[in-house]
Amino acid sequence: MHASTRTARTAGLFYLGNAITGVLGFLIVRPQIFAADDANATLANLVAHESLARAGVALELGMVVTQTLAAVWFYRLFRTVDRSAASGIAAFGLVNTIVGLVSAALLATTVAVSVDPVGDAAANVQVLYLVSDSLWGVGALFFGLWLVPMGWCVLRSGWMPRVLGWILVGGGVGYVLSAFIRYLAPDAQVVAEALAYPASVGEFWMIGYLLIRGVRRQALDEAPPTVHPPTPVAS
Repeated sequence: MHASTRTARTAGLFYLGNAITGVLGFLIVRPQIFAADDANATLANLVAHESLARAGVALELGMVVTQTLAAVWFYRLFRTVDRSAASGIAAFGLVNTIVGLVSAALLATTVAVSVDPVGDAAANVQVLYLVSDSLWGVGALFFGLWLVPMGWCVLRSGWMPRVLGWILVGGGVGYVLSAFIRYLAPDAQVVAEALAYPASVGEFWMIGYLLIRGVRRQALDEAPPTVHPPTPVAS
């Protein structure tokens, strides 16, 4: 088996871009616009911070682009390890991009409604934001599912630490469970968030490892040729 360090680092770069756009969009921009318990405040924020809201749409689109490219490059990286698992990474990653694409369309519509109101503008933009939130909530299923085959490929390849592989697998399972807990036990949100923490640890470790180390060279190098002792010459 062989994997290019360049391919590994390119996958890590796209994965980093996905993380950056996600953090900026969800932790920085969205809280400044969306007021979960006040539709009028959400509309007022959209009107007062239109440029920021448009940046939020652009960040969601950035997540779509970087997630798509990361899925393709992870397939390229791991296809020689386990083609089925690598295909799973790509397929589940591409489902994530569909979630992001629909969410971006919803956020773009909130901006349009705030500029040119339709019906009860406050109620409409609030519902659109709530649907966007729910999309990402149910999308956690595939955020987790894409980590499980990724962790499996790490374990099979020997190109990264085995602990990282197990954290990715466990984190992926935890992410899937968190999606169910979020809706089956709404009062247990702390548990749902805790189940997602290992996935975050594994993802950022994977990003850092790919960018800094690439892959373990000793796992890639072919075995040295066997050296046979010289055949004695008969006198």
